[in-house]
Amino acid sequence: MLVHCGVSSPTPTSKLLLRLPNLFYSSLRPSPSSMTTLSFSSSAVAPSTPEPKPNKPWLLVGLGNPGKMYQRTRHNVGFEMLDAIADSEGISMGSVQFKARFGKGHIGRVPVILAKPQTFMNASAESVGPIVSYYKIPLSQVLVMFDDLDLPFGRLRLLPKGGHGGQNGMRSIIERLGTRDFPRLRIGIGRPPGKMDPVNYVLRPFNKEEQAELEFTLQRGLEAVRILLLEGFNKSATYVNSAKTLKQLG
Repeated sequence: MLVHCGVSSPTPTSKLLLRLPNLFYSSLRPSPSSMTTLSFSSSAVAPSTPEPKPNKPWLLVGLGNPGKMYQRTRHNVGFEMLDAIADSEGISMGSVQFKARFGKGHIGRVPVILAKPQTFMNASAESVGPIVSYYKIPLSQVLVMFDDLDLPFGRLRLLPKGGHGGQNGMRSIIERLGTRDFPRLRIGIGRPPGKMDPVNYVLRPFNKEEQAELEFTLQRGLEAVRILLLEGFNKSATYVNSAKTLKQLG
C-alpha cells in the first residue's frame, strides 16, 4: 500500500518513486534450561550447583530497504549503523532468518542478535515481531536504529521510548509490539534543502563531504551502543547528547 510522505505535492520524479511499495515516511528458541548434574561419593549423593541461566540477548535492529539501489542512501543509515556494529564486533550477517539479515554474537559479555529486516521499510515489523517473540526478548532490550528527518545531519539521539516520528518502519514495529516503550537510536539526516521533495531527498546518496560526516556519526553510534549494553542507558544517553558532529569539531 502506498504511504504518503506528508509533505508538499510530489514532483513527477517522486510520483515514479512513490509507486515503489513500502519505502518511505508517512510524515514523509530460547536456550534450554540448564540441567542439574549429580555427583556420587561413598557417603552421599548431592546435586551440584546448577549453572546460571544465560542472559536474554539484546536485539539490535537497523532499518532500511534491501537492494543495491538503496545502498548508501539517507533512508538506509539504520542498515549502515548495524553494519558498523557487526564489522566492529566480528559478527557475521550472512544468515537470513525471520525475513532479515541476521547475526548472533557478543558485545563484551552481553549476547546480542543483529537484524536488518529485508521486508522493505513499511513492513519491518514482519521481521522484528517474530524475533522478539521467539527469543522472548524484553522490550527494554530491543534497540531500533533508524533515520530521522527532523534531527540535523550527523546528530544522534538515544531515547528510552517514544512515537514513530512519521517513520513508517518504526510505525509498523510499534503497532506490532503494541507499545512504544522500547529504546531507539535516531540518526539525523536533516531536512531536504529548499523545496526538494523529501521522497527524493531520502533516496539521494551522500556526497563526499557528507560521507565523511556519516562515518564519524556511525563511530559515535557504535560507541553509544557499547555504553548502553555495558554501562546502562543513562551513561549512553549522556554520551550521545554531549557528542559533537564532525562539522562542529571543525
